[in-house]
Amino acid sequence: MTETTMPVAAGGAGLRMTQLAKGGGCSCKIPAGQLEGLLRRAYGDAADGAAVPALPGAEVLCGLEWGDDATVVRLGPELALVTTTDFFPPVVDDPFEWGRIAAANALSDVYAMGGTPVSALNLLAWPAEVLPEDAIVEVLRGGRSATDEAGCVLAGGHSIDDPTPKYGLAVTGVAHPDRLLRNDAARPGDPISLTKPIGVGICNNLHKATGERIAEAVAVMSALNATASAEALARGIVAATDVTGFGLLGHLYKMARASGVTAVLEAAAVPVLDRARAAAAEGFVPGGTRRNLDWVVPHLEADGVDELTLLLLADAQTSGGLLVAGELPGAPVIGHFAEPSGAAVVVR
Repeated sequence: MTETTMPVAAGGAGLRMTQLAKGGGCSCKIPAGQLEGLLRRAYGDAADGAAVPALPGAEVLCGLEWGDDATVVRLGPELALVTTTDFFPPVVDDPFEWGRIAAANALSDVYAMGGTPVSALNLLAWPAEVLPEDAIVEVLRGGRSATDEAGCVLAGGHSIDDPTPKYGLAVTGVAHPDRLLRNDAARPGDPISLTKPIGVGICNNLHKATGERIAEAVAVMSALNATASAEALARGIVAATDVTGFGLLGHLYKMARASGVTAVLEAAAVPVLDRARAAAAEGFVPGGTRRNLDWVVPHLEADGVDELTLLLLADAQTSGGLLVAGELPGAPVIGHFAEPSGAAVVVR
């Protein structure tokens, strides 16, 4: 179901927030391959394709090595600290919905590690002379709605005057150090489950270009991954990640590479938003989605799979679902992990 979005009024003139940014949501990430190279240069001399060296100091359980979703530091035998941050330009025009989505996306990194969010800080960049103060209030209210649902304290933060609006959170959570969800712990034989449909990047690009609001995409991005995370831990699952800016293929590749396995993906089993395939065929494919596919192709075996399907699988997601090495109630099984072969990811 779709509907037309009303522009956000600013300075007496109609203005859509998504028009103030080059891109929106997690499609604005620095390309994965480039980012990994920058981190290797900054923190060590590892060769391309190798893990980024760990930083010295505290007992880091998860850090830079394989680009997991958050940093995890052991504080004691039964307590670990989980820290993360995430922010991005408007992915939708409604300020409350954008705030809610951005906060849900930031909280997701903690859930993807098997943690519980405890406290968060706002991160806000705002074009004060372009957008009204009322829109700021709605963005902050949207963020608060997500943290309230998560049972996470949201107080304070940091704001700057900036030509491009941006919003997100810095989140602190806790976890048991022996009960984490990691992206380097998948094993051959593990089924692969996905807890949300993909295609929101394409839908958001359509929204940015036309103003068409896709309610299903907004609902998917606004939903927290709390229940899926808790269910995974309850079932003894040890490997997971969330699907965000590097797309399903990108995050699956990262997980397979870190775990030393091959991911076998059944394309027909992957849930896709109703509007996304048609929008992709109409040309509403974000640049981030194409960069994701280019990054994964050297490590991909996809004989007979058409380009449109591969673009959907590589679509840059915002506040996507959990990608889990195991079965969860209500989440489709979309493939399995296998012994390592020539390709990190095989799409059939």
